[in-house]
Amino acid sequence: MSTIDRQLDGKRRIVLPAEFRAAVGPLDSLFCFPSIEADCLEGGGPDLLKSYESLINELPFGDPLRSAVETCVRGGFARLAWDPAGRVTLPETHCEQFGLTDWVSVVGMGDRFQIWSKPAFAAHRERQRLFAREELAAHRLRQRSAPLAAAS
Repeated sequence: MSTIDRQLDGKRRIVLPAEFRAAVGPLDSLFCFPSIEADCLEGGGPDLLKSYESLINELPFGDPLRSAVETCVRGGFARLAWDPAGRVTLPETHCEQFGLTDWVSVVGMGDRFQIWSKPAFAAHRERQRLFAREELAAHRLRQRSAPLAAAS
């Protein structure tokens, strides 16, 4: 949980916070791929991979959604390599895809994390805040209306 900014060095390495590493599992099982939901990298460990594998296996072979998720997750999968100093090296092609060149924002999301270019995340965070504000207000309205509808 939380968001931290890190500088990506010339070899595309960053140090992920210890709490992020602990949340996603063993270091030798850490991976990333281009996120399906946003213009960033998504990373995680065994629990995240199990979630995506479960989703893929729910869908029948040949289903266009299954193929799309397989292409994104399995096709974009890259194991993250650690050096002795605890730095992780991000794949060059993934960095190019999302403009990860200098400062990045690493966003903790439970059993996964996202890595954004710092300016892209600032814009995304604002859009998400506004969306959450509007949707929570609508959700509360539906909650208050439900007992009235049931009583009618």
